Amino acid sequence: MWDSIAETSPDIVVMMGEYGGRAMVTVERIAQNLNDSTRYGLADNNGCSLQGQLTVADGPAAYYSTLPIRAMVKAMRESGIPSDTSDVTGTFCCNHLMYGILHRIHINSLPIRAGWIHLPHLPSVAALPENLGAPSMSVETSAMGVEIGLRAVLENLRDIEEPILSRLQSNHPPAKPGALNS
Repeated sequence: MWDSIAETSPDIVVMMGEYGGRAMVTVERIAQNLNDSTRYGLADNNGCSLQGQLTVADGPAAYYSTLPIRAMVKAMRESGIPSDTSDVTGTFCCNHLMYGILHRIHINSLPIRAGWIHLPHLPSVAALPENLGAPSMSVETSAMGVEIGLRAVLENLRDIEEPILSRLQSNHPPAKPGALNS
């Protein structure tokens, strides 16, 4: 992904992934310098499972998203999209990528705003026997939320000062597609 960013020099990078167990579009606040998929009982697509390794050996403990996360959530909510802020991306693939990209942006002093949006399971994934009862959101609603969030990024160079009340109760780990968080 970094090669694509270096080639295109974007002003904004918005990364996305699925976070099973969440019922809302969530905009992430923090990526931490920690990879620990063993706590979730998960491995990446290559079968790699990490426990307590750093993303960047000499990197800072965490990076904050540079997106206007409160403005994004406010815009989505005003449009009827269930959304919230989330304080930490987790310690699996999404966190690894968000941290790595924010680190590269930082060490190269690039004027790129970047962050992460987590989406709920699609209904077809939530309907799998191992996921019965898991929250889901239609692809249309998720896509509309992303579009509205992106518009808010374009319209807000800085985040709004208005506090956004959080109702996010779930600290469930991110699930691989087709798996239920416990």
